[in-house]
Amino acid sequence: MTEAVSALMDMRLLAAQAIAREAGAMARRRFLDRSFAVKFKGPQDYLTEVDGETEAFIAERLLRVFPADGFIGEESQGRPAGAGGAVWVVDPIDGTANFARGVPHFCVSIACVADDRVEVGVIYNPMLDELFAARRGGGARLNGAPMSASRAASLAKCSVEVGWNSRAGFGQYVDLLSRVASTGASPSRTGSGALAIAYVAAGRSDGFVEHHINAWDCLAGILLVSEAGGYVSDFLKGDGLTRGNPLIASAPGVKNALIAAAAFEGVAA
Repeated sequence: MTEAVSALMDMRLLAAQAIAREAGAMARRRFLDRSFAVKFKGPQDYLTEVDGETEAFIAERLLRVFPADGFIGEESQGRPAGAGGAVWVVDPIDGTANFARGVPHFCVSIACVADDRVEVGVIYNPMLDELFAARRGGGARLNGAPMSASRAASLAKCSVEVGWNSRAGFGQYVDLLSRVASTGASPSRTGSGALAIAYVAAGRSDGFVEHHINAWDCLAGILLVSEAGGYVSDFLKGDGLTRGNPLIASAPGVKNALIAAAAFEGVAA
């Protein structure tokens, strides 16, 4: 990466942090005043108009500053990048079910991908005013302070979030949950994959596994974990950016044990 390109990516990091805070403040106001209707895209797949409004705001802000960039969002049709542009991958409200139910555990997730690598990752939790941010090669930070993955060495002493989605099916989820629990780990599910992965980066949790997760839910978190010294599986292989993939993220000391417990096809230690 040339010096000019690197400087431009630094600008993208600054922009993503500022825009995530703005978008998060919008979502927080709507969450508190409850001025929205709730719909469903599918079983347990919540949708509110706040998702679309917040995504449109993020896209407008980003593409005004970086007009050659592309955009992939959970709620909108993708836009390809122009010559020399990168691609933004955004989840305007990750944890929509929590948001819709009045549970204050959700976030804004913004990632920037260039040359098949995540270069910028930002996750903002507006209810706790926590900004997780990373730039490839620059480490991971929480509200400006460096953070690192946990030093856990045994799954029997770990907390592992097991992500759920209807695409993988109930049976697969229960089997995965059972395999993780059988290691002695304490499994959990909090309803926001992006925050779950950010918590692995911050050392608050020791691992995250899910049979299938979409890019907008995890790319920012993937960079956070990697830059915090943790392990993440190769999510972008194949059609990961557009169709999603399985994901394992963990503290480095339990990488092999969690890979074995997850037993995902194509993911090996």
